[in-house]
Amino acid sequence: MRKILLATASLIAAPLPSLADAAPPPLEAYGELPSVEDIAISPSGNLATIAWIAGMRRIVTFDPTGRPTINAPTGDAKIRGLNWADDDILLITNSATVGLGPYFAASKYELSGTLILSVSNPKPELVFAGTSSIANTTRGSYGIRRINGKTVGYFGGIGMGRSMGNSYFKHGRALLYAVDLPTNRARQVASAPAENHYRDWLVDTRGQVAATLDIADFNGSWQIENANNEVIASGISATGDVSLLWFGYDGSTVIYATEDEDGSSHWFEVPLAGGQAREILADVAVSRTYVDPASSRMLGYRERGDEPKAVMADPKVNSTLAKIFAAFPGRRISLKDWTPDFSKILVRTEGNRDSGTWFKVDLATRKALPIGDERPAIGPDDVGPISRVSYTAADGLEMDGILTLPPGREAKNLPVIMLPHGGPSAQDDIGFDWWAQAFASRGYAVFQPNFRGSTNRDDAFRHAGDGQWGRKMQTDITDGLAELVRQGIVDPRRACIVGASYGGYAALAGVTLQHGFYRCAVSVAGVSDVDLMYQSDLTESGRSRMTGRALRAQLGDSKSYEEISPRRFADNADAPVQLIHGKDDTVVPFKQSAVMADALKDAGKPYEMVVLDGEDHWLSRSETRKEMLSAAMRFVQEHNPAN
Repeated sequence: MRKILLATASLIAAPLPSLADAAPPPLEAYGELPSVEDIAISPSGNLATIAWIAGMRRIVTFDPTGRPTINAPTGDAKIRGLNWADDDILLITNSATVGLGPYFAASKYELSGTLILSVSNPKPELVFAGTSSIANTTRGSYGIRRINGKTVGYFGGIGMGRSMGNSYFKHGRALLYAVDLPTNRARQVASAPAENHYRDWLVDTRGQVAATLDIADFNGSWQIENANNEVIASGISATGDVSLLWFGYDGSTVIYATEDEDGSSHWFEVPLAGGQAREILADVAVSRTYVDPASSRMLGYRERGDEPKAVMADPKVNSTLAKIFAAFPGRRISLKDWTPDFSKILVRTEGNRDSGTWFKVDLATRKALPIGDERPAIGPDDVGPISRVSYTAADGLEMDGILTLPPGREAKNLPVIMLPHGGPSAQDDIGFDWWAQAFASRGYAVFQPNFRGSTNRDDAFRHAGDGQWGRKMQTDITDGLAELVRQGIVDPRRACIVGASYGGYAALAGVTLQHGFYRCAVSVAGVSDVDLMYQSDLTESGRSRMTGRALRAQLGDSKSYEEISPRRFADNADAPVQLIHGKDDTVVPFKQSAVMADALKDAGKPYEMVVLDGEDHWLSRSETRKEMLSAAMRFVQEHNPAN
């Protein structure tokens, strides 16, 4: 495996034919899952990776000398990530789509699990598998601690009961368990929340529950208690927008986040012993934080922006990261994992001329060794140029989007794919986007607008999207199209709109609630009926009052949902529509596309329905992801040819 990783990494520098002579990579090179999906490093420098080898997905581990120690196939399991608990035990996060029977609010759920895999005894076992009183699903990870010479993991779990020979969930609220990882024995370490209350915890280095957040669903009242059951912070958040984050730098404080009624968010730090809470990082745009996995203490943060800037509590680490980031100019770089002393660091890069590369940085040798190439079939010259375009919406709100251009083509009067992101509380950045690059490789300009409601700016911008589904959030997309037309980059008569999840909603709205902009629309797992979404989300939450308030805050008055539902305006569709949906989608139910297909059929409008059997909301399976991409490309090329 080490040879394979190094061989694929060497492709980064391999000579490639000129663009004039080279055909684009095959479409499946964009649609298949990355060759390397994740890499983690243990405290002493062992590596673990999820990688495709000879057409088979495997988990492989190496000791610090590069000798393979585990080489195990994953089968059809949906692996979400991995991390080392210590130098021997690897924790693997997976998920599965399961049906829980007729007494549950939804027909299917996506349940996560955590596999324990030991290098010394490589027989995987699910956390809680040996305890019949706890379901075989983990509901959050609360850290790994070394207690009395043993490695202990802290996980949320769901208690099980038995009645008349049948097992049942006692309730859906998570409890906190300590799991002795070598033996997989679990014990409950925190009391259960009261009825209609939810809890979150922080566990200190001794394995003690040092802070507990309790939220009441009925009115959003919350409080944080320390280990002595003393309230150290409290408040009311009607929509449940309060989070217990992590310990402060020295472990004597707790950091938590809240959101005001006006939508502004704040981080506070309060002493565990009690005292006045103070706001921190009020004027800093934080894109991510760095937390010590062995203590849950904050190590530092990264400021938002195209140029990476880390601010760490330890000046030496701060200097180290600054040098690493500077070594990869022009690329988007992410700090993925590190040894406790930061002597070895894993980073991932992507962006212009980089379809995704992993490096191991060794400070002792001052070298960055490429150890994984995510898409070896897509060379540097195959990556379409990526840039940020700023523009102003019709009402004067400033925003931006990410433009990807076809490799080797002049940026003039190009056919264009508008590709709004999902969420909608999400964002697009300058980086390698496999979907955008696939369209660019076939001759299309691709624009990913960060419309109002996106998370790439401040709280005011994020909440500017409240109540604007199908309204200003939609016109923000066409305002971005108008800017590209003004600059002469794209031809307005050759535009299609494509998207997934919320982006799928925007695609449907683009040809039903709007008119005259697009030659076709492709909706992947998109919402077509907003009221149906509201009702199903509310039901699946157990009719949670906080969930209802949060949904109405984002969507607006429930009486207006028909006005913004593409399904209700199918007879106004002015372009062909393609609907693509996975049958195992537990986020946007398959029914959303089914009812849209029925509405288009009844209206006599041209449409196509593509069903992805066994696929979930995230396109987790390689074959169905490629099926989706092939179908979408064929549909777009039919209705909006690039040549």
